[in-house]
Amino acid sequence: MISKEAVISNELGLHARSAAQIASLAARARHGVWLAKGEERAAASSIMDLIALECPRGTKIAVIIDNPSDRDVLNAISELIENGFGE
Repeated sequence: MISKEAVISNELGLHARSAAQIASLAARARHGVWLAKGEERAAASSIMDLIALECPRGTKIAVIIDNPSDRDVLNAISELIENGFGE
């Protein structure tokens, strides 16, 4: 597994629209993609799992991939989060 940390920077935190953006990117992966907050872990391809993480602004999360071949997805999701989901 490979991970990269990111901080939720948009005002509304991780909500339905931002979760949908992450899930869309995660769908491009050939292997598992996860978001983790502390000990909690959610499938990045599941909007409901992502919302259930409850990540307000300022939350530090880890984006995790199961296989190095999905590094482009890891980088895209990390960049999306760091850029505030374009909000």
